[in-house]
Amino acid sequence: MLITRLDRYVFRQLLLALLAVTGGLTALIWLTQSLRFVELVVNHGLSFGIFLRLTGLLIPSFIAVILPITTFVVIQFVYQRLAGDRELTVMRAAGLSPFALARPALAVALLATGIGFALNLWIVPDTLASFREFQWEIRNRMAAFLLQEGVFTQVSDSLTVYVRSRDPDGMLHGILVDDARDKSAHATILAESGRLVEGQNGPRAVLFNGSRQEIDHQTGRLNMLTFKQNEIELADANKDAGVRTADMSEVSLAALLDPHPFNPRDIPKWIAEAHKRLSSPLTTLSYALVALLSVLTGAFRRNGGFLRPIAAIGAVVTMLAIGLAVGSLAARDNALIPLIWLAATVPGVVCFWLLLGPQMFSAWWRPLPLVARDSGT
Repeated sequence: MLITRLDRYVFRQLLLALLAVTGGLTALIWLTQSLRFVELVVNHGLSFGIFLRLTGLLIPSFIAVILPITTFVVIQFVYQRLAGDRELTVMRAAGLSPFALARPALAVALLATGIGFALNLWIVPDTLASFREFQWEIRNRMAAFLLQEGVFTQVSDSLTVYVRSRDPDGMLHGILVDDARDKSAHATILAESGRLVEGQNGPRAVLFNGSRQEIDHQTGRLNMLTFKQNEIELADANKDAGVRTADMSEVSLAALLDPHPFNPRDIPKWIAEAHKRLSSPLTTLSYALVALLSVLTGAFRRNGGFLRPIAAIGAVVTMLAIGLAVGSLAARDNALIPLIWLAATVPGVVCFWLLLGPQMFSAWWRPLPLVARDSGT
């Protein structure tokens, strides 16, 4: 009963700390990364709700990246605090083995590993696909429908629209369109009123009572054409608005293992990405075991003892660097894919053996008691 209560006590501290650290770090990363999309709000008039929906789709990918690191940090910090408060010393004096002391941390690490697999294999690809689809829709179709009154809206790099006012029913008044998509016929279009409609290739503007002005590059004269009704495509004619090429980060694991990318030269990258998705959650266990080896071996000291935590941090940083390097090499040559699995699992296996191997070895290979032979006399 004592062991069960201690397990729950340590497990609760680890779990709450993991949720707090992961949540805080995710919020910080989301804040810094979401600044990239402020341009969509400023130039295209996106609402704050659409901004949150767009950037919120990136949060699962942030969690998948930082979860192994936060698991290491939390285990290192909580056990270091327990050691500093002599709680680990009391637990060991109560007869708890190294495995019993490590059991709550291993449970949290296994939970984080399971979450990592769910994120990498299902949640992150789906959310990234939704994110890129939503971003593509905003840049190619929705931007023209988000025109604000009295604002020059840059629908694309070569198309700018200004609207003086907008009625509740969607009718636009005082329209100016600067269209530089055709470099040989840069046009400025003015109209008294108009309305936006959805066309086959994207949004279109139906304009009423206006004029189209162009400069003739041969004569240098201004040509003006007046109209009662005219239609103009607001989608960029130089872009393929109907097709969006899927990135390898948003496709399923099955698609990565049987790759058909747009560029056939990317096939090795897709296969390596599949193995990175499968192996990266296992780094959570490896990082956790590095932390446990740091805090559960050697003499406990109330003051000092910074060498082992610093060594553990250095080991994790080295593992991160090796993992990135190996992943890059395997993406070029798939013959190096086994290195991805070795980099993710070998450090954990080594730390597990150094931490719990002697105890397991002594339990399995206890010497048999000697039995005296009966001489028969």
